[in-house]
Amino acid sequence: MILRMNKVRVLGPREQYPEALCVLQDTGVVHLTVPGLDGRLLPLRLSTWQERESGHLRRLLVDVEALLEALPTTGAGVGEASRAGHPGGLPARRDLTRWARLVSGLRPEVLGLRGEMAALAEEHALLSKYGPFLSTFGVILRSERAWPHIAAYHVILPAQEESAVAGLKTALVLVLGEGFALETRRLPGGDIALLMLVPEADALRVESLLAAAGVHEIPVPSGYEARSLAQALPRMMDRLESIPQELREREEELERLTALHRHELCNARRGLHDRLRTLGAMPLLGATQRVFVIEGWVPVAESDRLAESLATSLGGETALEVIDDHPRGEDVPVALRNPGFLRPFEIIVRLLPLPSYGTVDPTPLVAGFFPLFFGFMLGDVGYALVLAALALLLARRSTPGSLLRSVAAVAGTCAFWSLAFGVAFGEAFGNLGREHLGIHAVVFDREEALESLLLLAVAFGFVHILLGLALGVFTTRRHPREAAGRALTAGIVVAGVVALGVVVGYLPEIALLPAAGALVVALVALVAVEGVLAFVELLSAFGNILSYSRLMAIGTASMMLAVVANDLGSAVSVPVLGVFVAVLFHLVNFVLGVFSPTIHSLRLHYVEFFGKFYRPGGMPYRPFGHWDPGAGWT
Repeated sequence: MILRMNKVRVLGPREQYPEALCVLQDTGVVHLTVPGLDGRLLPLRLSTWQERESGHLRRLLVDVEALLEALPTTGAGVGEASRAGHPGGLPARRDLTRWARLVSGLRPEVLGLRGEMAALAEEHALLSKYGPFLSTFGVILRSERAWPHIAAYHVILPAQEESAVAGLKTALVLVLGEGFALETRRLPGGDIALLMLVPEADALRVESLLAAAGVHEIPVPSGYEARSLAQALPRMMDRLESIPQELREREEELERLTALHRHELCNARRGLHDRLRTLGAMPLLGATQRVFVIEGWVPVAESDRLAESLATSLGGETALEVIDDHPRGEDVPVALRNPGFLRPFEIIVRLLPLPSYGTVDPTPLVAGFFPLFFGFMLGDVGYALVLAALALLLARRSTPGSLLRSVAAVAGTCAFWSLAFGVAFGEAFGNLGREHLGIHAVVFDREEALESLLLLAVAFGFVHILLGLALGVFTTRRHPREAAGRALTAGIVVAGVVALGVVVGYLPEIALLPAAGALVVALVALVAVEGVLAFVELLSAFGNILSYSRLMAIGTASMMLAVVANDLGSAVSVPVLGVFVAVLFHLVNFVLGVFSPTIHSLRLHYVEFFGKFYRPGGMPYRPFGHWDPGAGWT
């Protein structure tokens, strides 16, 4: 439902506006607006000192956020801080000074440690690249210094260039004859390691040959002051062993700093956000030389609590008055509030702009029809159980109130209706349940009762569209001609369906004459109210009803694909391979069976249903309150 709003005004002595703002922030229910200004009431602008303070606090907040990101998020002291450090939710001047000193001293230390850790990790990754080569030719490399007048070349070729080894060996034979040695090893990753030993006198020719072939020798890492890998090898191996210990030491130092300071940094982040919110709200106030004025929107159910908080904290000098208890217009903020079991379905409504204030929140209707349509299309016990398992897994791995938790709840409801229709249709992974598990259709078989399925799908459409037209009468109640047009369209739809039911033999003939008479009268009245163009809207309504036949078409297609998956699996002579083929096709069909019903259920709601009554354009309700890490603004 859309919460009813009151527009309220808070009045008090000008010197009390900081305390009043503090109470409003603690209460967290007032959506602030600019008060109506006249010649006596002027906006309360920030002073030069407050503007400088805002800039300083924002820079300090950036540093605090950087520190919190740099510090580990596990270990002691990582919990979010409470507001206990600054009564009323606002930091004192001494808090701001303490936080600034903490950040100025801690930031270089933490960022320095992070920089050192990044450098060590980069060095370790670089040295690790030499590991396979060193382990492969380590013994030979350690003997290199004993070779008189011998030059060694170390190369790693990608696996796809293995054929280049033979070409390189042929080229060396042409240049050096038999006066060289070439050793190759395949590394664990598939690459080819090469070690070439040549006389020093031929080194320049070999280097020219390698350059012409586009083969590059492994460079000696910088900082080791060695001419070859053999000379650098001892220090490289020692460094590889010492780097992990150095990394652990710096991680332990960061954990120590986290235990000491993260709690206070969380306090600082919350306090800075709250102070910046207060400074940002001040231009929304109006004032004279003696009085301040605050105006905003408050849910009706919260008005008494706000008045009590103001009276308790500020006494009788500050007053709260309701200046509009029956608001209209686009400037009224919209807040959706539904019971817990309906709230997950708000994610479907919130994909569109919020409904305008004074119209209808369709969340309860979406919660009823969306999973119903989904289940009608999927309609399979086996697929429903798989979807329920996925929904349960997603629910366990998400936090309460999160988007993923809402998705899990919606998926769970869809799984329930899919299970119910699966029992009604007697389907479990298509015809597998019927042939091997003894499951039989309770209502009708989707392979044979196509006409019944089509009629049921169109009946869903008739109810859905008729309900949408009825809601359209409510949302247009302040526009009598438009409301009358929606009501007459609904009457024509009912009369037309009744007359059609008599013609095809589903209703008794006695209903034909009243239906035809009502149809003619309503058509004449509709043309009188809305003109000839009303026929366009009327045809659209009947077309919308017929478009619900997609429920039958998609469901039947899903069922037939499941049957095909079973037939393909049983047609394979090897049982294990047959099971694999069937499972693979069922997996594809399950993905399609979840995706298509979701898309088409959304389309039926957004286009056919919402088009009859939904009026978007509502302004989100954003109360002035304390900073919330998961939402909010600064």
